[in-house]
Amino acid sequence: MQDSLKKNLRHFTLSDLTDELKSIGEPSFRAKQIWQWLWEKHELNTQNMNNLPKPLREKLEAKFQIYRMELSEQQVSTDGTIKAGFKLFDDKLVEGVLIPKDNRMTACISSQVGCSLDCRFCATAKLPRMRNLHFDEIFDQVAYLNKTAQQYYQQPLTNIVYMGMGEPLLNYRQVMESIDRITSPTGLGMSPKRITVSTAGIAKMIAKLADDKVKFRLALSLHAPNDEKRSKIMSINDTNNISVLKNALNSFTDATGSRVTLEYVMLKDYNDTDTDADELADFARSFASKINLIEYNLIEGGEFDKSSRNRMYAFKNRLEQLGVIANIRKSRGEDIDAACGQLANKSKEV
Repeated sequence: MQDSLKKNLRHFTLSDLTDELKSIGEPSFRAKQIWQWLWEKHELNTQNMNNLPKPLREKLEAKFQIYRMELSEQQVSTDGTIKAGFKLFDDKLVEGVLIPKDNRMTACISSQVGCSLDCRFCATAKLPRMRNLHFDEIFDQVAYLNKTAQQYYQQPLTNIVYMGMGEPLLNYRQVMESIDRITSPTGLGMSPKRITVSTAGIAKMIAKLADDKVKFRLALSLHAPNDEKRSKIMSINDTNNISVLKNALNSFTDATGSRVTLEYVMLKDYNDTDTDADELADFARSFASKINLIEYNLIEGGEFDKSSRNRMYAFKNRLEQLGVIANIRKSRGEDIDAACGQLANKSKEV
């Protein structure tokens, strides 16, 4: 549990950490050493920082704390997908997923405990949002899943998607800080082009991404091609409708030169008709984009069913005839509730 009287050692910038060490009589070069332990080596026990003098390690132990995320649960799917349940410093739980496919190792990570939104096809949306994750808690998920990828599959992560629990753009500052740490040469050193942030559509924050000229990828969870259908399954559309999102995404692609991925979960007899495809293509042609058609994954108490494979391919073909890039994404980890839309803290213990 957190000690409210101690500052979190990982919540300092390098400059602030340097000043903090000077204030306790330590030379400034020690800050870089500590920083390397924390972010490059992911060492969270100051007693193991063996190039630091013992008196300094004792000072760090007495004066600071480090939030530690513990693995509480883990499951391995028949397709090789690994779902990890993490217990945070305040005993709250989140989940992250490692998805191996071909030569890719993708970490799907969470940005909130629970979720702020209420999408009707998503199990996570049935959980209340308890709090935002700190940037170090987001980073820790990536570090753990990177280690897991190397242990199970002998290769490091190639991609990261912010598509787990929560709405990343409603935790903007912490998400951005976590990406800074993940991409920094003094962090995990991953390319921002290997990172995708997925949003249900917070237009003003998409505009902020454009203003910030971010280097990572953006995905929009669209899931319906018009306001009437989208508002029924995603109430966020009431304040961030199709037209507003179109304008925000145009600004994003113009500012960043990056193509947006439109995520579209296929719901039987709801959003999978030829008319839906025509409307979706019209939206997608408004800016640089591609479409991922996603198998719907059944959730407890769910009200939808998945479109048939034949319908999905017919839908894909129609989109391509209309000049839109479309791919079908097969579910991974469905048998352990690790697939898209299924994260709801239902893991079983290791």
